[in-house]
Amino acid sequence: MDIKNISTENKEKTIGRYLITAALPYANGLKHIGHLAGAYLPADIYVRYLKAQKRDVVFVCGSDEHGTAIPIQAMKEGTTAQAIIDKYHPIIEQNFKDLGIAFDFYHRTSAELHHETSQEFFTMLNDNGDLEVKESEQYYDEATSTFLADRYIKGTCPVCANDNAFGDQCEKCGSTLSPDMLINPVSTLSGNSPIKKATKHWYLPLDRHEDFLREWILKEHKDDWRTSVVGQCKSWIDGGLQARAVTRDLDWGIKVPLKDEGGKVLYVWFDAPIGYISATKQWALNNDKDWKPYWYAPDTKLVHFVGKDNIVFHCIIFPVMLKLHGNILPTNVPANEFMNLEGDKMSTSRGWSIEMDDYINDWIKKEPIDGKEIGGESMADVLRYYLTQIAPETKDSEFTWKGFQDANNSELVNIFGNFVNRTFVLMHKLCKSKVPPFHNDIIDNTDKQLIIDIKQGTDKITSLLEGYKFRDALFEVIDLARKGNKYMQDKEPWMVAKRETVDGVLSVDGQKSIDNSLHLCLQLTANLAILIHPFLPFTAGKLCKMLKVVEKMLEWQNVGRIDLLKVGYSLREPQLLFRKIENEEIEAQLTKLKDKALAVNTQKESKKVEDIKVEETKALEPVAAEIVFDDFAKIDLRVGTIVEAEKVPKADKLLKLSVDLGFETRTIVSGIALHFAPEDIIGKQVTVVVNLAPRKMRGIESNGMILMAEDTAGKLHFINPEGGVNNGAGVK
Repeated sequence: MDIKNISTENKEKTIGRYLITAALPYANGLKHIGHLAGAYLPADIYVRYLKAQKRDVVFVCGSDEHGTAIPIQAMKEGTTAQAIIDKYHPIIEQNFKDLGIAFDFYHRTSAELHHETSQEFFTMLNDNGDLEVKESEQYYDEATSTFLADRYIKGTCPVCANDNAFGDQCEKCGSTLSPDMLINPVSTLSGNSPIKKATKHWYLPLDRHEDFLREWILKEHKDDWRTSVVGQCKSWIDGGLQARAVTRDLDWGIKVPLKDEGGKVLYVWFDAPIGYISATKQWALNNDKDWKPYWYAPDTKLVHFVGKDNIVFHCIIFPVMLKLHGNILPTNVPANEFMNLEGDKMSTSRGWSIEMDDYINDWIKKEPIDGKEIGGESMADVLRYYLTQIAPETKDSEFTWKGFQDANNSELVNIFGNFVNRTFVLMHKLCKSKVPPFHNDIIDNTDKQLIIDIKQGTDKITSLLEGYKFRDALFEVIDLARKGNKYMQDKEPWMVAKRETVDGVLSVDGQKSIDNSLHLCLQLTANLAILIHPFLPFTAGKLCKMLKVVEKMLEWQNVGRIDLLKVGYSLREPQLLFRKIENEEIEAQLTKLKDKALAVNTQKESKKVEDIKVEETKALEPVAAEIVFDDFAKIDLRVGTIVEAEKVPKADKLLKLSVDLGFETRTIVSGIALHFAPEDIIGKQVTVVVNLAPRKMRGIESNGMILMAEDTAGKLHFINPEGGVNNGAGVK
């Protein structure tokens, strides 16, 4: 078996044009490692692989700088929205660079080019009749003269009764909400209860495109898209697509390009994905390229990397926009599930998260201790490795600091790093620091099997990368290093040197055996550098320096070859690729995580106490206008007993009560359903206004009103007499 005739040939790949995007992160604060694992790391792995294949690839992203999240953060920090995005955009961009995320261009949606691109997009759809104009009633804060976007409204969640739910989502139970679903909504701007006021907006009528979406997603892509992605899309489509507003009443955002429509901006979900187009335009301008083929040519492969909370936008809404605008549609949307942290949902607002910036400062930029390097770029690769190993590709996964430590110590140090280090040490010791020759006359089955393993392993890794199965692909890379360790253990070149040395002279056959084993180990090391590069780019670069090769060797056409290193070529001294992570370091991180969460929650509780004090003050301050006794005497208050109670259909807040007043039983409709269960109030004595004019509510005539008291928490209480008072008795 001639080694020259068994080096593998990489199959020819059709060179195509690829546009790869990763979800635009909000520039309202630091981003955590869950974000990194969800969209940016898998996208970077795929792009590095495609570029190693020498394919035409553009990888774009950018900061999402509009929407209510930005001005809300500005209010928290006591500054302006512009100051917030100018603060966080460069931090997020640098964080990505420090962790090896290599965008071709990282844009920002506050850029003039993006505003122009979004306005042109809106104008084309509007001029073509692809948008609808509707008037509706929305919450309005009279004190601040502001229509309230969903994040400017807080109230009680109808699902879990959390008092701090927002108008779009309850962060406690995760339910998706609308402002109309909130109980006792208040404006976050003034703290007042909002009113409803008519306003006009433009809508994207998704219902017009249901047939297209069913055909495109549920038929064309049902087999090549992830099951979770297709399933979520099917659920949305089957649930009935609704027209979705593309404008809103805000000061912050891209102005609607229509006359007499001041105070309206493009909805952030509409302008943000257009950011992929404007980023491509800016990349093209910077590199003297034509951007249009990447968005219009049918042979372009568009791939969106997102988290599962962005599936609907990238698989249903944005494709409809692209279709109407004449652009290509995404070929795939390999969305990841969520990554939890130490047994709980990752959340910056609750302090239960590991920010990318914190990881970089704690691990990568860590100063040497006693002259020993413990930080550096290799620690970026350790995070990339562990996040890929536990990637939530098909279901939610969990980051633990112990798992992080085990992945580094057991796999990167003991398997991958150990194989490379042993290979270099033995090569320097037994082969005069040079790549030894391979002797075909003594090749054995163990040698042949390793060659086969390299060929089969590289083919499998290539296939998995093409199919967006990065977790499995990384496993195969480490498994190949594991096989390298086994091969070396089976060949035992150090023992051969000992056995075959007589009077200080190594036998010819002994040297040949050593040459063959270390030659193949070095060729495997070169292959591992290529294969690990999409996942651990800094490690691959370090391997290239040790091998004294240029990074051109990392091109995928070289993978699987066992003649990458020339015989007689001298190599550098080995460097440890990874260091062991100590228990003390992990304990420190766990303590830091718990302390941060405690600090955030303590701060929240303090704010709650302050808010309650403010509310108590508010409750005591207002006093109604002065009246005379004759005004009060007109009100007839009587004691009654609730004898029947039931919910009013299709009215969440209303109960229909039958109240025995002694002289008659009356039907009274009362808005107390959110505070009392019907079965719990039967038999309760209450105070009733009995001379109130009848009023119809939900088709039921209500004859009277129950008096209630409201505490500072918004909870209602009955005003009932002490000790059994006869029904019908007057209240003086």
